[in-house]
Amino acid sequence: MAARIVATETFDREDYAEELKAAPENLAVGTRMWFENHAIRVWEVRLAPGERGPFHAHTQRYFWTVVQGGLGRQRSQDGSMITREYSAGDTNYSEHSPEDPWFHDFENVGDGDMLFMTVELLE
Repeated sequence: MAARIVATETFDREDYAEELKAAPENLAVGTRMWFENHAIRVWEVRLAPGERGPFHAHTQRYFWTVVQGGLGRQRSQDGSMITREYSAGDTNYSEHSPEDPWFHDFENVGDGDMLFMTVELLE
């Protein structure tokens, strides 16, 4: 299952210049880390309505699964902004590395809490 794209827009990168500058050092890909060992890191991403997680770097292969869906907005380092409708069970896999990182933020623009689980694959 995949989240449904509701809108595709752009944003002014200057509005987030400081966060974008700090993003390569921000490796917290969730709001709380639940588990870490030599092979994986398990993160919770929990956002209340109107709450936004800052720009951060994905430098590992990872996947996320929606536990509690809603309407989320993601801004990427290239200036693109996508709003998606997420449903429980939606899952996505991405491959990134320290040599090819991806930077983005995430904002809950819906009416209810959103909860994702993100698992980084370290090996």
